[in-house]
Amino acid sequence: MTGTRQDDAFEPIEFLEDAVQYPSHEDVDPMRGFLRETIEKRGFAVRIDDGGAVVASRGPPAAAAETHVVLNTHIDTVSPHVPFERTTDGGADVVRGRGSCDAKGPLAAILAAFFAVEPTDGRVTLAITPDEEVLSTGAYALVSSEDEPTRDADAVIVGEPTGLDVCTAAKGRFQGTIHLSGANAHAAEPETGINAVAALEPVLESLRTFDEREDAPPAHPQLGAATLTPTVVEGGGATNQVPADCALTVDRRSVPPETADGFHEALIAHLRAAVPDDVGVEFQFTDRPTPFLEAWETDPDARVVGLLADAAGGDVRPFTAATEASYFAADAPTVVFGPGVLADDEGAVAHAPREYVRVDDVRAAARALETTLSELLA
Repeated sequence: MTGTRQDDAFEPIEFLEDAVQYPSHEDVDPMRGFLRETIEKRGFAVRIDDGGAVVASRGPPAAAAETHVVLNTHIDTVSPHVPFERTTDGGADVVRGRGSCDAKGPLAAILAAFFAVEPTDGRVTLAITPDEEVLSTGAYALVSSEDEPTRDADAVIVGEPTGLDVCTAAKGRFQGTIHLSGANAHAAEPETGINAVAALEPVLESLRTFDEREDAPPAHPQLGAATLTPTVVEGGGATNQVPADCALTVDRRSVPPETADGFHEALIAHLRAAVPDDVGVEFQFTDRPTPFLEAWETDPDARVVGLLADAAGGDVRPFTAATEASYFAADAPTVVFGPGVLADDEGAVAHAPREYVRVDDVRAAARALETTLSELLA
């Protein structure tokens, strides 16, 4: 690894250069160890919780703290690993490689702020999770634990590439399958069976009108309207047989205040009203060990929003990707913020072979976070 430090002063770009060289798409243990070593080297106690999150705090105990701010991001990355490179792009000094913007650049800025502030009456907690890119098992374990740090938090800042904008909302995502059941029969006498594939016709029509019903959530002022998209269909077993089964997978991008339970109940009622009585209708969410990331929003007038936007000089807007902020927003005002971008004028950046983050943006994010923490914890 490059960037061996000679003293305890934290240099976020040196940390970032080292961090990007740790492949974190299949096994986060080496990166987690590097993060733990970085924090402990500066004299702070670190614990690894049951979900694999790296947790450390500064300031008085939570029960005695006047204010508690939680800093979160993730240490895992998507596949494949992209090697580290320090180069220039359009005159800008950049760090390239997998995780440079999603989310080791934001992590470097968060660490710089955590080490820089000197909380006396307030408390700041690092809670850096694994598995954000797949099932969010780390974040779910964090918010499910008895000593969940976000439960008493006054603000949560989630590190993701936002281009130094402050993001206060995001759509949720649910995925599930509609199962239609009928009765087999000879295709020469179709009236003797119940055709489950033919029942797709009213199902597809009902999906198109799902968000036109009277009790549908209205379009969100920042996120726009929810969407419901059929994606995969399976049905029928023989070319000369009336099919008794058909399955249609749907993708739901929700907006507040719709919840997973509310979507499930409304979809079943809407489908049942559209499908013939002799066709069975069920809907099941795709099985996963953690809850889906539901839509979330934070009041744009929340103090953390104004302080961070003023310090960073960015806009206040929604985030366009799913984020574990969904789990935290139920506990405290939550924002998504960091250096780097999901995409630029040339195309995708995060999750793409050309992933990069500008060095100046990492430093600017670190300064903005330090200023915001100092104000919140004062």
